[in-house]
Amino acid sequence: MINSMSDPTSNYIYTGDCLAVMRSWPDGCIDHCIADPPFGIASGRGRKGKRGLGWAFSSHVTMQEAWDNFSEDEYFQFSLDWLKEVCRVVKPNGNILVFGTFHNIYLLGYLLGNLLDRRILNSIIWFKPNAQPNITARMLTESTEQIIWAVNETPKRATKWTFNYWDAKEMNGGKQMRNLWEFPVTSRSERVNGAHPSQKPLALLERAVLLMSDPGDLLLDPFGGAGTLAVASARNDRRYILIESVAEYAKLAKRRLAEDKKAEAAV
Repeated sequence: MINSMSDPTSNYIYTGDCLAVMRSWPDGCIDHCIADPPFGIASGRGRKGKRGLGWAFSSHVTMQEAWDNFSEDEYFQFSLDWLKEVCRVVKPNGNILVFGTFHNIYLLGYLLGNLLDRRILNSIIWFKPNAQPNITARMLTESTEQIIWAVNETPKRATKWTFNYWDAKEMNGGKQMRNLWEFPVTSRSERVNGAHPSQKPLALLERAVLLMSDPGDLLLDPFGGAGTLAVASARNDRRYILIESVAEYAKLAKRRLAEDKKAEAAV
């Protein structure tokens, strides 16, 4: 049962609708948000195939999940609604990082920067050196995703957001870190507890957590998926909250956390 206006429970995975869960929380109760929302491939930006919802660039990748099935108008409204709630529950000047592909990233950037008037700092490009090839031979191989890095404040009022600059420089061999991040796609070893179709590499999420938050901070992922943000947070002395609408994936995330905790304790 979701109580009205109660503080969220840290280090917890909520199973349910992210809008309903977030609407039960008070304003400014979260330090930062790192979200990997549905792509909305069915909303007119992808390609409908015989086996499900296909990516426009390749027929061998399909998206058949019900949680990604929106009309174009539905996807616009859903994206605006969850971003509004994120902006409400995240503290002023907290970081908001949002993953996307070409199917949805331009819409999400428009909503954050224009309709919600949040300050956008960077567009981070995640380059996948081992991305699956394009078998159509009709366009370029899709090998990137983007991450919008925004501050939860207007451009005029945004100040003192968290960015661990010196940590980033140290990670990058003493040089300023660029906005092109190279990480292979999620390995099989990270999927041993189960698979999620858009599971992100743990190393990628750990970099985001380390650079855009501080120890003890509370991080939210409204679309918890396989629990990668939770694992990255727990490994690096951050607290987490995940919301996942699919019970199967919530169980997967809990299994991963339990196994990772055992592995860390054994070291």
